[in-house]
Amino acid sequence: MTGHQDGPDRTHRRPEGVSDATVEALGSLSKALETTERARGHLYSFHQLTGTADLELDRAVELLHKAGHPDWAETVRTQVLGRNVIPGHWTFQIIEAYDTTYHQPFREIERGAVEELAEGRDHLHEAEMKEARRTVGHPDHTARPDTGGDGR
Repeated sequence: MTGHQDGPDRTHRRPEGVSDATVEALGSLSKALETTERARGHLYSFHQLTGTADLELDRAVELLHKAGHPDWAETVRTQVLGRNVIPGHWTFQIIEAYDTTYHQPFREIERGAVEELAEGRDHLHEAEMKEARRTVGHPDHTARPDTGGDGR
């Protein structure tokens, strides 16, 4: 190895005085936030799928008319097309409420905890897990992306 010591870069090394318990707690907080990121993605899936279904209803209404079922076409048009998914809400409003009420405050709190308790260093728990699990000197177990597959 040339140019630097093998191991995590400075941003992934535990600051002096940060305890195991703090690293574990911040790792758990980060994991919880990552789970909410996935939940938020599912809300966008829900939003897009519901929107796609609603747009397809235009075609269904047209086809019901063409098939000679104007009463059913009108029922679909007036009772389902454009309907709220929960009282007063289309899916975009659910996402906005989730973002404002839950997701954004959670992100701010997680960021504040990392800033205050770990000098802003993210993923300390994962970085320490990687360091404990890797085989030093193995070309596919390098500590950092900048060390390359040949250990440099």
